[in-house]
Amino acid sequence: VLLTACSDFMSPVKETPEPTEYTYNYWLLEKTYLYEDELDKLDPDGDSVQTLYRALDDPYTRYVPPSKSKQAEKQMTSSIIEGDIGLEYMYDPEAEHILFVYRVYPKSPAAKAGVPRYGNIISINGHEIKTIDDMAAYDSIMAYSKKITLKIADDSTTRKYKMEKEDIYAPTVFVDTVGEMAYIQIREFKPTTVDQDSGSLGELRDYLDSTRDHKGVRVLDLRNNPGGHVSQCVGMADLFVKKGTLSTRRWRAFDPNGKAVHRGDSREAKPGDAGEGGKFLILVNRNSASCAEIFTAAVTELAPIPVVGETTFGKGIGQTTWKTMEGGLAIITNLEFITPKNGSYNKTGIVPDYPCDEFESIYDCVEDAAKSEFGRKKSTKGRYPGIIIPRGTTAIGAYIESEEKTNPSRIH
Repeated sequence: VLLTACSDFMSPVKETPEPTEYTYNYWLLEKTYLYEDELDKLDPDGDSVQTLYRALDDPYTRYVPPSKSKQAEKQMTSSIIEGDIGLEYMYDPEAEHILFVYRVYPKSPAAKAGVPRYGNIISINGHEIKTIDDMAAYDSIMAYSKKITLKIADDSTTRKYKMEKEDIYAPTVFVDTVGEMAYIQIREFKPTTVDQDSGSLGELRDYLDSTRDHKGVRVLDLRNNPGGHVSQCVGMADLFVKKGTLSTRRWRAFDPNGKAVHRGDSREAKPGDAGEGGKFLILVNRNSASCAEIFTAAVTELAPIPVVGETTFGKGIGQTTWKTMEGGLAIITNLEFITPKNGSYNKTGIVPDYPCDEFESIYDCVEDAAKSEFGRKKSTKGRYPGIIIPRGTTAIGAYIESEEKTNPSRIH
């Protein structure tokens, strides 16, 4: 009895091999990857993690190596821009000096210096900006110089603004007017933005709380919004919905014993938020994806708020990110989302109630939808915006011009 109880006299049990970066990622995929019928494509004895992931068909399932993981984490969770002055510009080719200030981010070096919105940029660090060829010089100076001096003409005043780059958090919610209608542009759904406590949700909530008595029609503009964190877009949808199941998600995971399991949960709306009962439209296009579609499905099915624009991208699946043994990131599709009315938009998109071609006059189309829904008279005013000034951290205003006269904004 003593002999059999003493390990010194027993043949040692063969040790389980230490997991490698490859075997750990193989295990994660085997336990959590949503499309189980593809798992037999995985090689259990390989050595290249990137090759392991490339064996799967899903384009969103991927591996980020340790050398790039910190930067990827920042991009996924925050709107931080490293080494920036917090200014976006656009250009007008008909102007003598073609660049003008499109936005100034709160708390940024540009905001602290007092850079005026819509001012024409005359020069950067002494280099005059007049033609389209000067834009390359502008971008180069902005990229490689830590200290920036902009000469800007605003109304009848021209002055210099001196700034030094900082790491800044960009806003993700912007409020503008076009004609007489307010446009609330939601660019992304991030947990950490210029509102470092509540992220995109905090930005939108601050605006809605500060304009609770607003009587006019407002547009929730999600065009080109690629998505973000589920907690953010579901929480933001709740701001407009009194009751109901905002979103249901089903996913593959593993239990404490390492066994693959299927799970699901839902998020219920809570009443009392400032967006409930207001006059809203949702504006989307073919690049409105993922979390933007979760938001749109919840709000349009439960509020209900009509959708204007183009059929959305059609990404009704989601990814979970794990930090791997060597510090890489395993980003694996393991979630699928179900709408409040038990539907799915994956690979089909959300079809708008009022279809509009993005390349036609989108603002006319929005006004037609507003007239149909709310009996609103079409605006006869020009399309240059007035400015709505909400309390809190949202950036203010936008310059809206025809497609022929403006290029997509650049951020600096």
